[in-house]
Amino acid sequence: MRKSALVLGGGFAGVESAIQLRRAGYAVTLVSERSHLFVYPTSIWVVTGEHRVEQDLLDLADLARQHQFEFILGPIASLNARARTVTVGDRELQADVLILAMGAGRKRIPGMEHTQTIWGSPDDTVRVAERLRSLIDRGAGRIAIGFGGNPADPSAIRGGPAFEVMFNIVHLLKKLGLRDRFDLTFFAPMPKPGSRLGDKAATAVRAQLQAAGVNLRFGKKITGFDAGGVQLEGPDRIDADLVVYVPGGAGHSMLAQSELPLNEAGFVRIDSTCKVDGYNNVYAVGDVAALEGPEWRAKQGHLAEVMARVAVSAIVSRAHGESPHESYLDHMSIICLMDSGNGGAFVERNANHARIIPLSFVGHWLKKAWGYYYRWTKYRFGAWVRWALHELSAKQARALPAHR
Repeated sequence: MRKSALVLGGGFAGVESAIQLRRAGYAVTLVSERSHLFVYPTSIWVVTGEHRVEQDLLDLADLARQHQFEFILGPIASLNARARTVTVGDRELQADVLILAMGAGRKRIPGMEHTQTIWGSPDDTVRVAERLRSLIDRGAGRIAIGFGGNPADPSAIRGGPAFEVMFNIVHLLKKLGLRDRFDLTFFAPMPKPGSRLGDKAATAVRAQLQAAGVNLRFGKKITGFDAGGVQLEGPDRIDADLVVYVPGGAGHSMLAQSELPLNEAGFVRIDSTCKVDGYNNVYAVGDVAALEGPEWRAKQGHLAEVMARVAVSAIVSRAHGESPHESYLDHMSIICLMDSGNGGAFVERNANHARIIPLSFVGHWLKKAWGYYYRWTKYRFGAWVRWALHELSAKQARALPAHR
């Protein structure tokens, strides 16, 4: 009888886990409370109107048909990791293997309801775009963009997208001839934000912000937000009409009451093969997991997919009575194409080096190409052709003059 696997989460880690498990011959069920995988790295362009949000969504039901796994849409009501069972609606699901890939929660700061974010749902990103557009229509405004961390787990940080959105807003305002009418501020509680990228990359990013006339407010704790801006430690604050904030990560809320081994920040403790400590055939991959490794480690989409592949390799090895030979720690790195609207740079850090390679306008188009590549590698050929034809017809329709 074919072994079964249950994957909880439909993001980068969950989808890659499901695909790899199917290739290994498992009967796979993927559960997600969202109907789509949201491609965060390219959703930065939704904010400035260069992308429609639909361009950054992959339909999970379609992926399930393509790769022949079962997809169940709905929130998880209960989880028993020891028994490898979950309840979704009125269904109880059980499998031989359980992979936790439901992502992370958000570290709360008072008043976060007054902020917008690019690290949430697709609707969150659309709201940022709408608020930006309203300020542009007004012709002036004050915009503050920043990110936070989690002292209990320094790897739970997402600074790159915040930098990229700021650079893209600067580029858009310059194109519209409105740059001098907007006051832009970038804020973060760390003295040197971006230092995980390496000293050269962090210095280059800060220099680029300064060259663009962006105010830098670093090294002060964020104590809260209100309708008028950001409150920093002491009497200091940032007045803004729009605050875009990427919070630090925290453990997923549904795990707080579980018996799973968690670190201080609420992430699931795993070994180097992504197996949950003390549990048989239970694995955690991506943002839900507590990462080990160098001090500069950070949670990224590419690492989530690496962890998924390492976990499935370990599952297959153990099923055959063999010792796993892969470790996610061997692949620990930071890799990103940092976009600036009209340019970009390749940033890489691993155990051997930390570097930044300016790519001028080529970097922007390389990141665009990566977005298409990511879709192509997730869809099979027929689905890819259908999507490409749909995009072509949509583009032609937008180019047609309106009927009067």
